[in-house]
Amino acid sequence: MSQPPLDSTSSTVDTPLNALPPPGFWKRVFCILYEQLILLGVIALLFLLPNLVLGIVFGFSLPSWLTFFYLYAVLALYFVWYWTRTGQTLAMQTWRVKLVSVSGARLTRRQALWRYVYGSLWLVPCILIQASADLQKWGIISLLFAVSLFLWPLSIYLDPRHRQSIPDRLGKTKLISLPKMEKRK
Repeated sequence: MSQPPLDSTSSTVDTPLNALPPPGFWKRVFCILYEQLILLGVIALLFLLPNLVLGIVFGFSLPSWLTFFYLYAVLALYFVWYWTRTGQTLAMQTWRVKLVSVSGARLTRRQALWRYVYGSLWLVPCILIQASADLQKWGIISLLFAVSLFLWPLSIYLDPRHRQSIPDRLGKTKLISLPKMEKRK
């Protein structure tokens, strides 16, 4: 069952959402950078705090594989919740970027979850590079930062006609760039 198109009040009245242009490379990079800053707070609240309580109160720490899946699930909840509600995370709202289905409709939970999974595929080359190069601490962080911030957004150039990234093409979604709102007097 498809959901109705998103409210177009955040765009111009005459322009349907599916007709708006995709964001360019640099807008995506800055949006991702801002998203990473916001996610530090999300991770601190929903990931570090419970793990600190486990460690301090009970003297217990989760195994690394369980920690990874817990963090992955926390971030999935964050993205799926925002994408199904408004089509925009906090960073996307700031940079006027919206995630919609290819028809311009609001994402279903299933679509948003698959978009998150496809958006996580950038971790695969990072894991392979880390394992083969035996990177440690800052090398791993630098690799993750570089791939997520610069290399992954470059995938829009694999689709020059629509300029949509790999996760969008696989998830049948698209990012659109919303026009600036006219100031009311």
